[in-house]
Amino acid sequence: MRAVVQRVKSAKVEVDSEITGEISSGLLVFLGIGKEDEHQDADYLLEKIINLRIFEDEDQKLNLSAVDLNKDIMLVSQFTLFGDCRQGRRPSFFEAAAPAEAEKLYDYFVKKAKESSLKIETGEFQAMMDVSLINDGPVTILVDSKKKF
Repeated sequence: MRAVVQRVKSAKVEVDSEITGEISSGLLVFLGIGKEDEHQDADYLLEKIINLRIFEDEDQKLNLSAVDLNKDIMLVSQFTLFGDCRQGRRPSFFEAAAPAEAEKLYDYFVKKAKESSLKIETGEFQAMMDVSLINDGPVTILVDSKKKF
């Protein structure tokens, strides 16, 4: 399971011109699910993301997490995070989970995230989404449950 985590001042997701989720200051998380991923990957990634110390403390050091500051989180499914561009010009998505399996694990991730004390918003699984954000910093972190990077 892979995530691109962006610290944002705000973020919004729209599907067919309807807002499906909107947050103020917090984290926008693009989440990709691989064909080898399981519940423990989701648990690891969620714990890592909500506790990432990427918000500044009073000394302007990245020392505080979304949990520390009660920040909002926007979760957006994005299978293209498993696009492999090492050969040719068209990405291969061989390592991405099949949609039915990915949706189950995505739903599990969202359910577990909502058990936290944080406000959790989402996009819509497998939909064409318009994602708007105001990046804060910018601060962008890549996280992989298999620790490939």
